Amino acid sequence: MQDILASHKLAIKKFAAKNPVFVCVISYTATSEIPGLTVAGANPELVKYTSTADAEFLYHGRCKCIDVVPATPDGKPTPALITRTALQAAGIPLLVVDAGAKVKPSIPYLSFGLEQGRNIMNENAMDDSMVARAFEYGELLGKQLAALSDLVVIGESIPGGTTTALAVLSALGIDARFKVSSSMPENPHDLKNRVVTSAIKRAGSIGSPFGAVAAFGDPMLPSAAGIAAGALAAGSRVMLAGGTQMSAVVAILKRIGRPLGKICIGTTTYVAKDPSADLAGLVDAASRQVPVLSCDLHMGESSKLGLQAFAKGFVKEGVGAGGASIAAMLKSKGRITGKKLLRAIEKEYEISIEAARR
Repeated sequence: MQDILASHKLAIKKFAAKNPVFVCVISYTATSEIPGLTVAGANPELVKYTSTADAEFLYHGRCKCIDVVPATPDGKPTPALITRTALQAAGIPLLVVDAGAKVKPSIPYLSFGLEQGRNIMNENAMDDSMVARAFEYGELLGKQLAALSDLVVIGESIPGGTTTALAVLSALGIDARFKVSSSMPENPHDLKNRVVTSAIKRAGSIGSPFGAVAAFGDPMLPSAAGIAAGALAAGSRVMLAGGTQMSAVVAILKRIGRPLGKICIGTTTYVAKDPSADLAGLVDAASRQVPVLSCDLHMGESSKLGLQAFAKGFVKEGVGAGGASIAAMLKSKGRITGKKLLRAIEKEYEISIEAARR
């Protein structure tokens, strides 16, 4: 377990699991179409395929909605590559939830029947009824997953999600400016802050958690919050697998009065130690009960330049990569280490990225 760090004492032991299950919530927000906001997708036209391609890759090791695995032209891959490797290494079952994805994936998945999130600069992200449905369906699913698993790990894939998370956190009174992470080394804080300021000016002050999500959020947030709430209510533990977006999920659960004693955030050290963000500070502002677990995947030691990029500030996290890796380490009782995962990730990289370019 030497590659897992925790912000609270005994957190690693508390979240050890024999049969974790991994759920990836895929979604879309038109806010991601604002130029310069996200690196997801090789170009703006491909952003709508990002979460769908990630989900397909988790199942197939390749994508069906597009011809190639999501990666930048110089080989920086989707973090789904890490997630897939970790889940397979530890034999952790996978479930994908469509919570408003713009393009539907060619895999088995559960649908919450949600529309895509709208651009928060121009209009409310969702109708109130859609937020209520996302949370209700999530809660029902979470209760079922708790009957099957002692740790429900919830990941996400939604381009532009850190900006909508910033907006929701701000609406709930948490100062998140200059604290959310980015898939880019140069975090576009000024742009994100302008988007959020414009959205709040448009909609006005909204203090209720679901009202804030409807005005400023995205469909992933209430869906993930609902799954977490249902699993917790049924007695399971929950790991929110992601970066600063998941602090917004914690804030939502806290504001609606759900107990948080059995929930943690699982991420990579590249987010936890990101000098351009403050995950620990955001989580503490949302709830001091929730520990942050992070894993070192030793990407800086990789022989692959595309993987080294994770340690240099590119991508850093996504598709539940950190949480899936932590769950693999916990389930294996430490037999799966960060360095062992790195070797497996490199093999997956050779098959899915390098071989496809030959």
